Amino acid sequence: MKQHYIIDDSNFDMAGEASSSVKRTLTKLGVSPKVIRRVAIAMYEAEINAFIHGGGGEASVDIDDQRIYIVITDHGKGIADLELAMQEGWSTADESIRKMGFGAGMGLPNIRNNTDELRIITAPGEGTEVHMTVNMK
Repeated sequence: MKQHYIIDDSNFDMAGEASSSVKRTLTKLGVSPKVIRRVAIAMYEAEINAFIHGGGGEASVDIDDQRIYIVITDHGKGIADLELAMQEGWSTADESIRKMGFGAGMGLPNIRNNTDELRIITAPGEGTEVHMTVNMK
């Protein structure tokens, strides 16, 4: 089963809607709550990063009986130092984002901790692609 979502950076009320929709789909499919939780956390973090840092983007989800494969893409400025960005607590979020409760520097670490496979393709000025796999078992 394939799903595709647009992450609209102009509508904060819709931020997180793609991950919520996938969570509902996985629940209807009878996927285990533990797997659903991992998918929801990882996808939400990537989706919010695309919203906040990437100027919006797209989410593609492929669900089969073995795994959930998610790709979040944005066309933002990219991540200058991916190794640094993977450290807990490191953030480039501005003060306005922090005041809303985001930007604690846990996005990428949370994605890493909740996926079985993670690959991030990014370069300054070229946006970011986050490829995540969560195995069903």
